[in-house]
Amino acid sequence: MKRFPLFLASLFALAIPSMLHAQDEASVNSGDTAWMIVATALVLFMTLPGLALFYGGLVRAKNVLSILMQCFAICCIMTILWVVFGYSLAAGDRTGFLGKIIGNFDFALLKHMTVDTMNGSIPESVYVTFQMTFAIITPALIVGAFAERIKFSAVLLFTSLWFILSYIPIWHMAWDEAGLFMGWGAIDFAGGTVVHINAGIAGLVGCIMIGRRQGAFREPIKPHSLPLTVVGASMLWVGWFGFNAGSAVAADGTAGMAMLVTQIATAVSAATWMIVEWFRHGKASVLGIATGAVAGLVAITPASGNAGPIGAILIGACSAICCYIVAVKVKFALKFDDSLDVFGVHGVGGIVGALLSSVVASAALGGAGFGEGNESVGAQFWVQLKSVVVTVLWSGIVSYFLFLIIDKTIGLRSTSDDEIRGLDLSDHDEQAYEI
Repeated sequence: MKRFPLFLASLFALAIPSMLHAQDEASVNSGDTAWMIVATALVLFMTLPGLALFYGGLVRAKNVLSILMQCFAICCIMTILWVVFGYSLAAGDRTGFLGKIIGNFDFALLKHMTVDTMNGSIPESVYVTFQMTFAIITPALIVGAFAERIKFSAVLLFTSLWFILSYIPIWHMAWDEAGLFMGWGAIDFAGGTVVHINAGIAGLVGCIMIGRRQGAFREPIKPHSLPLTVVGASMLWVGWFGFNAGSAVAADGTAGMAMLVTQIATAVSAATWMIVEWFRHGKASVLGIATGAVAGLVAITPASGNAGPIGAILIGACSAICCYIVAVKVKFALKFDDSLDVFGVHGVGGIVGALLSSVVASAALGGAGFGEGNESVGAQFWVQLKSVVVTVLWSGIVSYFLFLIIDKTIGLRSTSDDEIRGLDLSDHDEQAYEI
């Protein structure tokens, strides 16, 4: 009997390595998984119905269905493209310099995936769906830049090709471990370059190449339903917590801080826009405060995993001022008809947020620290600037040639008569409201 305790000790010693190995193997964290499922639903909610209603309210009554249809159709098409090859090209590994730009086809049709396939502490199926919602909303953002005058067929062709040639490479460069921006130590927590600058530049190129709406800058073109716009903006605000806090891919302190700074930056930006507008025009507009809120949401996105509350205040104020200047002053001075201020809000806001990520990451402002390999604000700013420049050039060049090719083939712009009738009737033979 004296040997029995020794036997138990020996058995326990043999069991310890097996127990530790079992703990090392990837296992589902139910808390992380539950949060990521909710975050995924929130980001999808941003497009349908959030963005659709936000944009739909901003256009004239004769074009509201065309906007809703474009957002709905893009959601469907991007889902299919993401599953067939998009996720694989974005997240797949490839050697050499090309591996810094694009992935491979190893994950095509998600053929590698089972219910047990993991990505960190969550099922890979959840991660793939979460990233799918980003792939859905990014090209949907672009359509606001040339709303009310582009053919439905051209929208679908452009967004599909742009998704392949611009969205996927920038995703890989910014978020894949082998990616170019990742190698530089660039900060893009939730999509400043990938989503907002990428889409904003495409929108700017598109609105210039397609041309102005009839009567633009000569007569008022007013939103047909500001209540719809405010409802849509409110949905975007709520859904953005999934966008930013969900990008932690865990239910942890980083997600909590991302949620807090998102709320702070959005509130500061909306209030700043309201005050600026009030001071300049004597009245604060509903459209202005809603636009300011979206500007703040955009700008905090890349920094949301690294900023603290003080940094969020800084980003919120700066984004409102910069976006206001471009959307209200520069656009009218240069007369480019960015219908729903995609470049003015998403492009400019994304650039402001991406560059200021280097500042707000500093511990002096309560930040969580710089990207790997960067030890100062200056070093991080240089990296952020490089990633912004590459994104601007990449999206701009890709968009230019895609618009050019589409214009020479199926054509970009609706006819003059169709534009006057409205795209609801000309493209879909339907009306939102009985007149």
